[in-house]
Amino acid sequence: MKLQRKNRLRALSLGAVVVTGALTLTACGSDDTSDGGDSSASTQPKAGSIKCDDAKGQLLADGSSAQKNAIDAWVKQFTAACGVQINYKGGGSGAGITAFNQGQVAFAGSDSALKPDEVTASKETCKGGQGIDLPMVGGPVAIGYNVEGVDSLVLDAPTLAKIFDDKIKNWNDPAIAKLNPDATLPNLKIQAFHRSDESGTTDNFTKYLIAAAKSDWPYEGGKAWQAKGGQSAPQSSGVAQQVKQVNGAISYMELSYAKDGITPVKIDTGAAAPVEATVDNATKAIAAAKVVGTAPDMALELDYATKADGAYPITLVTYEVVCDKGNKADTLVATKAFLRYIASEEGQNVLTEADYAPMPEEIITKVRTTVESLS
Repeated sequence: MKLQRKNRLRALSLGAVVVTGALTLTACGSDDTSDGGDSSASTQPKAGSIKCDDAKGQLLADGSSAQKNAIDAWVKQFTAACGVQINYKGGGSGAGITAFNQGQVAFAGSDSALKPDEVTASKETCKGGQGIDLPMVGGPVAIGYNVEGVDSLVLDAPTLAKIFDDKIKNWNDPAIAKLNPDATLPNLKIQAFHRSDESGTTDNFTKYLIAAAKSDWPYEGGKAWQAKGGQSAPQSSGVAQQVKQVNGAISYMELSYAKDGITPVKIDTGAAAPVEATVDNATKAIAAAKVVGTAPDMALELDYATKADGAYPITLVTYEVVCDKGNKADTLVATKAFLRYIASEEGQNVLTEADYAPMPEEIITKVRTTVESLS
């Protein structure tokens, strides 16, 4: 097994110089993913293992910034194997759905399933068909903080709701101290950051607050931030950068962005022990999800109020949104080839090393079948 992996890496390294120029085109997104490093290095494909068909040209895509680090890892492998250039902008779920429904991109990434009005709008672009949701990427929405001298922190849903609704203003607040009896909490103002753009990460975070702390979160939820107070920044990389720079800061972001000075909060769900934001704990939560979309749509319903031991409650699923029918002829082959790769066992294995959660086998098997039916 080790020898096989070494051989795979050796074979790919010979082609690295050839593809470097093409790969620079994938760095046009609005999110800075340089912090993530080359998380796909040990999952380099064998020559010919990615089925390219007759894929060629360039694909434009936009959407979820939460999955941007995963997309970058996938694009690197796919471009090396197939030569197709993919520019995934990562401007946020709202921007991605808008671009998709305006026919500007081959597919979009969204951390929320399509709403009925968005499905209706997609029929203008998907001639004879409509936009569908294909779950591809899972992961915990980490609550990342930066408080000097506080290396570990436990929070629960009511406390988080009050922090992000500007009701709890200082880090030494009694509610935080009660959850962290062994911590030395400073008399320091809380700087809560939220997304300025329409974001599926916002949608999932607020769904958690609605499900687990409804009396403390009197908002409807959705991609746009609704609570008062706080500060804002665009995309996952933007809020992460603010938390890194500001002592006393806290925000919500996909786990792969919670590093280099950002510490993830443990969540007290009422389980036997506070739950950490890890890939394994997110997978436990996603495995309990229900498919609520009408085939071929695969929208999922997550249990944000779970109290199961080891199940991380603030978990998102990112969907690739694509036309089931009516895809543009000049991008269909490349779109199917790319989606086929990222849904494959090889593609899903990339996710774990990039701090994302692969889709449970029962779900991803159905996704693979749906990808083959796209027309």
